[in-house]
Amino acid sequence: MSDMNAFRDAATSWAAGGSADPARELAGRLSVRTVVLLEGLSDAAAVDALAARHGRDLAAGGVCVLPMGGAMNVGRFSALLGPRGLGLRLTGLCDERELGFYARGWERAGAGSDGLFVCAADLEDELIRALGAERVTELVREQGEFRALNTFLRQPAQQGRPSQQQLRRFLGTKKGRKIRYGRVLVEALGEERAPAPLEGLLAGL
Repeated sequence: MSDMNAFRDAATSWAAGGSADPARELAGRLSVRTVVLLEGLSDAAAVDALAARHGRDLAAGGVCVLPMGGAMNVGRFSALLGPRGLGLRLTGLCDERELGFYARGWERAGAGSDGLFVCAADLEDELIRALGAERVTELVREQGEFRALNTFLRQPAQQGRPSQQQLRRFLGTKKGRKIRYGRVLVEALGEERAPAPLEGLLAGL
């Protein structure tokens, strides 16, 4: 386990009611300066993939990418880690429907809202729009899941829905799939610019 992953785990344990001491000790020893609060593991996979694409070592720069296990946990994490807690700079990526949770968390933590980047629906939707439905379908084929996608598309609930919405829903139908495609979709961007919220997040780190 890397040192920054150890800090992430210590912070997660603290937020769940554990001791603050390990997170405090690691934050000081590793010179952690910024924490990126994300809803889940698929968002973290995408952020890590984009950083690698740009040749950035976030951990070496004192940045901890921290998936919280749900947007409703942002108040607890931001209070403990932000300016009124450990004194770290807060930044994060959220879905539009979760903006209220994040905004309230940021305000209570004494953090400026400039570090908060919002996806219109969610990050998968942003990436599918950036790549186009045809390219994402090809990526699903390359990942060996084209048969599963076709089976999914034959479901009555998917009939008549736009292909972008179908693909977005497909990515969420199997445990671990969103995490894998968070990385796959970012790595496939090629010359296409990353979605603005994701690009803005990385540029601010």
